[in-house]
Amino acid sequence: MHDERTPPAPTLFTWEFAADPYPAYAWLREHAPVHRTALPSGVEAWLVTRYADARQALADQRLSKNPVHHSENAHGKGKVGIPGERSANLMTHLLNIDPPDHTRLRRLVSKAFTPRRVAEFAPRVKELTDRLLDGFCERGEADLIHEFAFPLPIYAICDMLGVPAEDQDDFRDWAGMMIRHGGGPRGGVARSVKKMRTYLAELIHRKREDLGDDLISGLIRASDHGEHLTENEAAAMAFILLFAGFETTVNLIGNGTYALLRNPGERERLQRALDAGDESLLATGIEELLRYDGPVELATWRFATQGLVIGGQRIAEGDPVLVVLAAADRDPQRFPEPDVLDLARRDNQHLGYGHGIHYCLGAPLARLEGQMAIATLLRRLPDLRLAAEPEDLRWRGGLIMRGLRTLPVAFTPTGNSGTPGD
Repeated sequence: MHDERTPPAPTLFTWEFAADPYPAYAWLREHAPVHRTALPSGVEAWLVTRYADARQALADQRLSKNPVHHSENAHGKGKVGIPGERSANLMTHLLNIDPPDHTRLRRLVSKAFTPRRVAEFAPRVKELTDRLLDGFCERGEADLIHEFAFPLPIYAICDMLGVPAEDQDDFRDWAGMMIRHGGGPRGGVARSVKKMRTYLAELIHRKREDLGDDLISGLIRASDHGEHLTENEAAAMAFILLFAGFETTVNLIGNGTYALLRNPGERERLQRALDAGDESLLATGIEELLRYDGPVELATWRFATQGLVIGGQRIAEGDPVLVVLAAADRDPQRFPEPDVLDLARRDNQHLGYGHGIHYCLGAPLARLEGQMAIATLLRRLPDLRLAAEPEDLRWRGGLIMRGLRTLPVAFTPTGNSGTPGD
C-alpha cells in the first residue's frame, strides 16, 4: 500500500526525464535503490542507483557482459547492446565479453592509451581544436555540438586508428547517424554500422600490406605475433573504440560546456585560473564535470550468471542489470552537496568512466580532449554565452549515453588568432 508521505514514483524515460533525470534518480536512491523497470525497448532490467551498490556491481564478476546470459529469448537479446552490431557481426568487443577473452583483447589495445602515447597525441588534438574553432569564430554564433564537440573526437580517434584523412568524413557521417538514436531514417543506424563494418574489414586488409604507427596496425602486428586476434575481433575492436571513443567525448565537451554556462560563477573561476596560467583547476574541473553531468548515464548491460543480492534486493539468474552512473555520482552518501558544481572538488572518485576490469580504456584520451576543448573555448571566446533557453534544448534519446542534440552559443566574433574581429 502506498504511503501518503512518500512522493509517487517518477515516470522514467520520457522527454521530460531526459532533460533532467536527477530528481527521479534522487527518488530512486531514497525509495527504491535497486529498481526493476520496463525499458523503452520492452526489456525489463534492474536499475542500481546508490554509489556503494553501483561500485560493487561494476566489479562483480557474477554480472557478465555477454548477452548470451540474458534470460530472454533471442528476440529479446537483440534489444540489448549497440543497435546494428549483431547483424554486422561486431559483437566480439570489450563491452560484450568476459575474461579470459576480455583480458586478452584489453591487453592488446591498452598499449595505445598509455599516458605517454596520449601525451604524444596532444599536439594533434590542439591542432584539431584550433582548426574547428577557426571555422566559426568569426561568425559570433555556432552550434557547439555539430561544429565542435562532435567532429573533434571523430577526427582524433580516426587518426589514432589509422583511418586515412580522405575517408574520415565518411566516418563522421556514419557516426552522426549512429548517435541520433532514432532521430534519423528508420534502419539508418543498422545501415551505418554495416557500412562501417565493411569499411573496417577493407581497411584491415589494406593495412596488412602497409603497416603504419596506428592502432589498427598494432592490432594486426599483435595478431601476427601469435595473440590469436581474429579478423572479426579486430574489426569489432576498431568499431567499439570508434563508437565508445567519440560519443563519450562529444557528451563530455557538450555537457561540460553547458554546465559551465549554467554555472557562471564556476565558469569565471576557471577562466581566471586559465588566464593566470594555472591549469590545476582545469584538471579537477574535468573530473567534476564528469561527475556532475557525465557523458554516460547508465553503464552498459550486465547479466546475472547466478542469483545474487545487490543493495538488499535479490537478482535472479539471467536478469539484466544496469548501473546508473548518473545517479551514483550524485549520491549524497558519497559526495557532499552532490547537486552543486564545484570545480575544485577533492576526493572525487566518480564512476563516470566505470570501475573494475571494464573501466574505460580511452579515459586518458577523453580527458585530454575535454580539457583542451573547454580551455580553448574559454580562452578564445571569453564571453561565450548560451543562445537558447535551457528548456528549449533537446537531449538525445537512447538508454546509455547522455548528451545534447544541439548547443547554440553566441560570442563576440574574433579572428583566427582569438582577437576580436571587425
